[in-house]
Amino acid sequence: MTEQIFGSDTAPVRPARPVGLAMWRGLCSRCPHCGQGKLFRAFVKSVDNCAVCGEDYTHQQADDFPAYITITIVGHIVLGGFLAVETLVLLPNWMHLAIWAPLTVILSIALLQPIKGAIIGLQWANYMHGFGETNELEPPER
Repeated sequence: MTEQIFGSDTAPVRPARPVGLAMWRGLCSRCPHCGQGKLFRAFVKSVDNCAVCGEDYTHQQADDFPAYITITIVGHIVLGGFLAVETLVLLPNWMHLAIWAPLTVILSIALLQPIKGAIIGLQWANYMHGFGETNELEPPER
């Protein structure tokens, strides 16, 4: 089945993949396709293929996006917390450093892998970076 794009070319219609479910599975460090296989072989190194369904992850390109999202989330939490505490209680600078520096490191480490999994799930659900059926999507040879 194909659909017309810009009136002349045709492209295969791909089945819709649930974005929210794929991102949730990635957030839980599971395969976005089947939800059962492990997504990571190391802290932020994704597996090459899902051990359960065989989905190929060698072409995923999360790159720096998970780190950017992690920095944004952690920055808002830490800065908001710092400003709230500074408004309510007068603490010396060394105490702020003792509270907020470890919290920043802990939150960053805790959030990086789940966010990367969610980004991989988003890419899979939207057929980005080679997550489509290549034999079905290749242009016909002339």
